[in-house]
Amino acid sequence: MNHTSDHDQAEYAQIVATLCEEFSEVHQAATVSRCVDAAHYGALEVTGEAPPGLVERIARKHLQVLALVAAEQK
Repeated sequence: MNHTSDHDQAEYAQIVATLCEEFSEVHQAATVSRCVDAAHYGALEVTGEAPPGLVERIARKHLQVLALVAAEQK
């Protein structure tokens, strides 16, 4: 069974903070947090682990796609 360590939790919190800043003009913090959570659980399901670097890359891609969709709807 995989458990997230306190160190990983701190890294995930930093990922949320970084992506919130990066996407502040497009997404609310709650959206960013949900994408990071989804990336974390998705990585666990697919690979059996969720290293913070992978979680950040997946979440960033999700947020980029959401931003593109939002821009097209305007």
